[in-house]
Amino acid sequence: MPEEMMLSSSSVGRFPSVSARNGDDNAPKQASGKEHAGGGGCWRWLQKMCPCCCRKQSGSLDMTDTTKPGPVEEVPMLDKPSAEASKLEELTLTVRSVDLLKSKTGVNRREHHTDCYHDDELIVRRGQPFQIALELSRPFKHSTDKLHLELKTGKLPQVSKGTHVIIPLVDELENVCWQSQITEQSGNRVQLLVSSPPNALIGRYQLTVTTGCAKGEATSTHDPASDIYMLFNPWCEGDTVFMDNEDERMEYVLNDTGRIYYGTEKQIGVRTWNFGQFSEGILQACLFILEKSKVQPFGFGDSVNVVRVVSAMINSLDDRGVLEGNWSGDYEEGTSPTAWSGSVDILKKYYAEGGTPVKYGQCWVFSGVTTTVLRCLGIACRSVTNFQSAHDTDVSLTTDVYFDENMEPLDRLNTDSVWNFHVWNDCWMARPDLPPGMGGWQAVDSTPQETSQGTFCCGPASVNAIRTGQVYLKHDTPFVFAEVNSDKIYWQRNLDSTFSQIYIEKKAVGHCISTKAVGSDERMDITDLYKYPEDTEEERIAVETASRYGSRPETYSSPAAEDVQIEVVMEGEGPRMGADAQLKIVLRNQSRHPRRATLHSQVAVMYYTGVLKGTIKREKLPVELMPSEVKTIEWVLPYDQYQDQLVDQAALMLTLSGRVSETQQVLATQHNFRLRTPDLTITPVGEAVVGKEMAAKISFTNPLPRTLKSVLFRVEGLGLQNVREIAVGDVGSHCSVTLTEHFVPTLPGPRKLVASLDCRQLTQVHGVADILVKEK
Repeated sequence: MPEEMMLSSSSVGRFPSVSARNGDDNAPKQASGKEHAGGGGCWRWLQKMCPCCCRKQSGSLDMTDTTKPGPVEEVPMLDKPSAEASKLEELTLTVRSVDLLKSKTGVNRREHHTDCYHDDELIVRRGQPFQIALELSRPFKHSTDKLHLELKTGKLPQVSKGTHVIIPLVDELENVCWQSQITEQSGNRVQLLVSSPPNALIGRYQLTVTTGCAKGEATSTHDPASDIYMLFNPWCEGDTVFMDNEDERMEYVLNDTGRIYYGTEKQIGVRTWNFGQFSEGILQACLFILEKSKVQPFGFGDSVNVVRVVSAMINSLDDRGVLEGNWSGDYEEGTSPTAWSGSVDILKKYYAEGGTPVKYGQCWVFSGVTTTVLRCLGIACRSVTNFQSAHDTDVSLTTDVYFDENMEPLDRLNTDSVWNFHVWNDCWMARPDLPPGMGGWQAVDSTPQETSQGTFCCGPASVNAIRTGQVYLKHDTPFVFAEVNSDKIYWQRNLDSTFSQIYIEKKAVGHCISTKAVGSDERMDITDLYKYPEDTEEERIAVETASRYGSRPETYSSPAAEDVQIEVVMEGEGPRMGADAQLKIVLRNQSRHPRRATLHSQVAVMYYTGVLKGTIKREKLPVELMPSEVKTIEWVLPYDQYQDQLVDQAALMLTLSGRVSETQQVLATQHNFRLRTPDLTITPVGEAVVGKEMAAKISFTNPLPRTLKSVLFRVEGLGLQNVREIAVGDVGSHCSVTLTEHFVPTLPGPRKLVASLDCRQLTQVHGVADILVKEK
């Protein structure tokens, strides 16, 4: 028999009454092999505790000793193992239960605006803290114990991909990354506040908790009931889908019914559609759609990427998505598109059948389901109807009609068409992948018409880019531009088989673009968001600019010359808050001939994300340039026109466009600028020595011709002062305020005292003072 290890009774753990010593003369004599196999006390104890694991085997493998007559002595079970186990559990730290605080009426779901979801899950929005509670095996000791959370999403979670998230325990949350903080502790129960970054991946996360102490680590097992659902957050300024108007958030995120328009521009019909994004099981169906797309989940933090996936997956071409389109009139194998009145049955059927496309859909059904999915995932979305909607099949950015020499239609060439109406979607997001000003509403179309990068999807295309003809900006902007603003061009075949333009119809497409109004059932016309008024110079410039990026750039005549330059010049540090904003528009005529043009200028308030809030001033500027002249135009935005319009960062965008009369050259430029805010002046007072009190004077002058309400100062400095808030109250127009802050430096060396001012009327006001602290 091989030599056994010597074990003390404590080493045996849960069987302290059994000693396993070998080579000890005083030890009881070991039984024969058969006695050991069938009658050992340890074995019989295990048989009693877990008989299913110690069942008798058939044949010669009988576990009882049949060679010796007489009863086998029973080894009584002792209470001592339980006592030892309790001692062991007191030393280790484990998780007994997890409470996600996921009640629909609880603080998590109320604050995250997810209390409308009928699912009994923890549903939260990224970039916003949420709470969970843990029941531990003993009280948590901050000095010696450790704890962290782990979240996993997708089939192969990886830390490097963001699909495996390790959430550390910290003293203070930063709200821009994954962290957790203990906010309450009572006995064995701790309550955690968990923060997530505003670009976190959306989806379903599996939660486990790892605890540690001197005795080792323990990780809780995954319980599907503790899964966490993470959504986009239009209430979070750091999220790309942030929308700052509460009425619009209520309409485009939280409203679960809507209206979709159809018919003709002269006879606009309307039908109510039940989006049902909060209905039971719809969230799971929406996440199933993302999973079915086979796109890796590490891409689900990007709102642009998610919208493209949804656009592709709502139709069944390529990827067996949600709806099969049918325009044949024969719907015997499914449901007629006109019979649907909501999205819920469609999505539930698709989910329940494991991803079998639902029959049948047409454009308004595709749009209604898209609205449901995007609102469910947390992206503001609306259904949009375009009357007289063009379908450009050759990227010419025109709707072309061909005739032969005898003015007979050439059907084989007439592949472009104009639909009575077509329904797609607008969704709201910043576009950091595009130039500033291209955020806001984005067109997305789930009806399968043309492929985009090899897939039947369309968008998101910036509505601002569509309006101005900047069709070179992604995604699928040329197609949507043609739907709303292409010219209808008639061509006749010549005797040499070439074609000549015979007529241009400039107002043929893009009429009465409609969506449901915010807060009411009225129709809202949003044509002006997609295109300038017909026949205006701005609209013509947009059309001709777009056509130059199409498959037939020579459709419109090129300018005879491009000899006028335009630029916007800002002097010094730029306009200051509280005063009129002044810029210079410089035009240079590089020709030897006079030039005339009309400049169209508009200035819009802009978020730092590039999303435009709204236009606050428009004007036309007639310009006459003598040969070789350089002309400077003073452009002014009065304070009273922007004072109540600004958002954080006080950013604005000036857009200029026009056409030179003599050459038809297009002039266009955009200029981003911000209104500079004053600095806080911080003046140290007294000697800076560790442990010795000193002071600093903080001064500020209100630059605005209005009173600042409820002004609050925040002062802090590492090694100087913990964060302190000082309520100053109201500060009158052009008035100054000075306060003295006393503090005791705690660390030597170069230090910085930082202060900021916060109030509703003025933001981004701050100051800093360098302080060299000496040793005591």
